[in-house]
Amino acid sequence: MRLRRTSTAMALALMATGLPAWADMNAAKAFLDAEIGALSSLDRAGQESEMQWFIDAAKPFAGMDIKVVSETITTHEYEAKVLAPAFTAITGIKVTHDLIGEGDVVEKLQTQMQSGENIYDAYINDSDLIGTHWRYKQARNLTDWMAGEGAAVTNPNLHLEDFVGIKFTTGPDGKLYQLPDQQFANLYWFRYDWFNDEKTKADFKAKYGYELGVPVNWSAYEDIAEFFTGRDMSYAGGPGKVYGNMDYGKKDPSLGWRYTDAWMSMAGMGDVGEPNGLPVDEWGVRVNEASQPVGSCVTRGGATNDAAAVYAVTKAIEWLQKYSPPTASGMTFGEAGPVPAQGEVAQQMFWYTVFTADMVKPGTAVMNDDGTPKWRMAPSPHGAYWQDGMKVGYQDAGSWTLMESTPVDRAQAAWLYAQFVTSKTVDVKKSHVGLTFIRESTIQHESFTERAPKLGGLVEFYRSPARVQWSPTGTNIPD
Repeated sequence: MRLRRTSTAMALALMATGLPAWADMNAAKAFLDAEIGALSSLDRAGQESEMQWFIDAAKPFAGMDIKVVSETITTHEYEAKVLAPAFTAITGIKVTHDLIGEGDVVEKLQTQMQSGENIYDAYINDSDLIGTHWRYKQARNLTDWMAGEGAAVTNPNLHLEDFVGIKFTTGPDGKLYQLPDQQFANLYWFRYDWFNDEKTKADFKAKYGYELGVPVNWSAYEDIAEFFTGRDMSYAGGPGKVYGNMDYGKKDPSLGWRYTDAWMSMAGMGDVGEPNGLPVDEWGVRVNEASQPVGSCVTRGGATNDAAAVYAVTKAIEWLQKYSPPTASGMTFGEAGPVPAQGEVAQQMFWYTVFTADMVKPGTAVMNDDGTPKWRMAPSPHGAYWQDGMKVGYQDAGSWTLMESTPVDRAQAAWLYAQFVTSKTVDVKKSHVGLTFIRESTIQHESFTERAPKLGGLVEFYRSPARVQWSPTGTNIPD
């Protein structure tokens, strides 16, 4: 995507109008011309109609300064650097969109919950916090908000049914607590070119007695990790030494979520039943009939320290030490994500599709000259304790959350911005930049049919029934 060029063109176009920040439709048209074009699920008339609604709805808030926050990923960088200035020019509401670490977002959110101080006017935080928001009642219930105090600032073209992650952000009471902004899945990532190289295939079969391919269990994954680690892949266009595994191990909130989201659940911890297994979920937490947590350790009916959990953590650490780049153990989620794009990793058991944007940058070691990837994504393998009907994969939706402690007018202005960056007008373009789909209309857009061969299976995954089988952390988790 020509992100820098188009955003610069947009800024120049907005300045050329010679109008104040809350210009009117001229600013919106300049934005649509410079940034959106045909990359929208709405035609130009539909785009202008939606922009006109934002202009009209924002009039009471013109000149207001608001602050929102999200973690630092490509999607949110695009929002902060391109969409926030455009929203300001179109509506007159000045938005400061802060980008901080994932753990820092949660810390700020917790501080606001505990103190009642309005630190941010809106947060993009994981749908994994749905249990917290439902229980503590400190996040605005968006279902009631849109029918009440937020009615006048709720886009009639929001079309909630078009969002693919709405069930992730709905509480046990059937109410919506968060609006999805970006969504990603946890999948298996591998070097398709190396896996199909004849010499590599022959050498693997000679050593292990079976064909090299996408592993369906952890035993096969371990064989592949052992096979590639230290191997000279220069004959197949790779470096002189590669690694058979990638993960991260730095003490950080993201490491705790890594074990529960991926390792423990896919090892076979938790009860059979999708999306999260009840009464014991993939974090090992047991709930009663009223969805109240009653225990997590085995002695209290949970599973956080059961055999599957011990096996999962043991394997994660063993493979991190034996088969991963030496620097991996000192990395966090965000630092480790782009590493496979450097070309030294053969496979990754649990790889987040949020990093697809890093993988498809022209000139990287994992892209062909014609723009097609040397890698593919596929379902992750299961561990030794996994049974049919258990969790098949993790998926999350970073979602807009309005806190009760935020003054109503500030929440209304922030709600307008949240809807702007998730609107049908901008979502297709935003998804081309960040590759974190939230709308069905975007997933099915013809531009992604054209681009699919260059995205390594991402579009096919989101267009398949498998998408709804990948589930997030559910409501068992209280905090």
